[in-house]
Amino acid sequence: MLVSILLVIAATVLTLGVPLSIVSWRVVDDLMRNDLNTRLESIAASIANQSSSSAIDLGQLAAAVPPGGRLDITMAGRIDQSIGTAPSNQVYAEQLAMAGGGTLRLSVPESYLRAEQWKAIALVALAVLLSVVVGTGVAVLTARRLTTPLTDVARRAARLGSGDFRTFRRRYDIPELDRVADVLDSSAQDISALIARERDLAGDISHQLRTRLTGLRLRLEELAEYPDPDVQAEIEEALEQTDRLVTVVDDLLANARSQRAAGASELELFDELAEIEADWGLRLTAVGRTLTVRCARDVRVHATPGRLREAIGVLLENSLRHGAGAVGILVRPAGRSSGGMVVLEVSDEGPGVPEALVAHVFDRGVSTASSTGIGLGLARAFVEADGGRLELRRAVPPTFAIFLTVSVPPADEPVEALPASAAAGAIGP
Repeated sequence: MLVSILLVIAATVLTLGVPLSIVSWRVVDDLMRNDLNTRLESIAASIANQSSSSAIDLGQLAAAVPPGGRLDITMAGRIDQSIGTAPSNQVYAEQLAMAGGGTLRLSVPESYLRAEQWKAIALVALAVLLSVVVGTGVAVLTARRLTTPLTDVARRAARLGSGDFRTFRRRYDIPELDRVADVLDSSAQDISALIARERDLAGDISHQLRTRLTGLRLRLEELAEYPDPDVQAEIEEALEQTDRLVTVVDDLLANARSQRAAGASELELFDELAEIEADWGLRLTAVGRTLTVRCARDVRVHATPGRLREAIGVLLENSLRHGAGAVGILVRPAGRSSGGMVVLEVSDEGPGVPEALVAHVFDRGVSTASSTGIGLGLARAFVEADGGRLELRRAVPPTFAIFLTVSVPPADEPVEALPASAAAGAIGP
């Protein structure tokens, strides 16, 4: 867009600037010619007033001669007279025939005319340059006003495709782009709700199947004590079929999880947390709170960036709305029995989760305030979709833990926070 506008400006300069320069050059020539003719008419009138005397008062005529010019007077019966010095180079002259006979010739150096013409060209060039500068400034501002929102909308669409279903309140005062932003927000909400419903349905179905199959197995094991060998053989076969059905259900669920995690990639956890800190650190600082992030630089995990940011964002949003005091994010090894995972803990100094809600904090519709109660459930779904898990490690003070599969485990050296003099929310080594 910027290049297009600049090309239009260049075309305008060529189509208007060049002809305007030519016209200005000729206009100055015509003005000079008219000025000399006007001076000659004035001189002729002055000489006519002096016709009664035998001599012409050249002092009265000198005022009409331009600087550096020369006036030649030729009259019948009188001596030719001149005012001014003869130019040493080319001259530009005009003549006038007087009514009583004789001629007047007024000449100026050609350099005098060229100087005036070049002044006119300079004014035209200055006007063209000013128009180019103003046009370029307008082009840059217009391009920025359009390209920045377009880049932002493209980034939001990419986040939506990667599983980040957050809505954004930012609008651009451009009706078309604002409509696109509204559509993206509504699509994010619809997709988020659809995915949540599908995951809830899959979870409910798997839970019900496991419960019913467990009950069926218990009944079959009780019947296996029947003394009839034929009955026992049939029951053993039924138990095998039940075990196979349980295995099929587990395989289907595992396959679904692996397909959902197919979009996950290896990412630097330190860099992701740096972006999160830059976003949430300002929000917490605005309300007089701090965010401290401690993470080793060499931790690489297997996750989807959009899902991970969304899950951590939900936890930080809860800390901002329901918690108090400093908020901390700590990344550390999950332990030897974790099977190659790290734990990312988000904690604050608030009152914590009420005891009655501890067992249901991730259930949909459960909330301690006026919120919708779907945030934590959706965050857990995002983490589980990438093969991790989200747990409430401690109710008071509240500490949520995200377990992530590591590609490169962190070093065994302790993770320390930066000094207190560092900027709020800095990421420790």
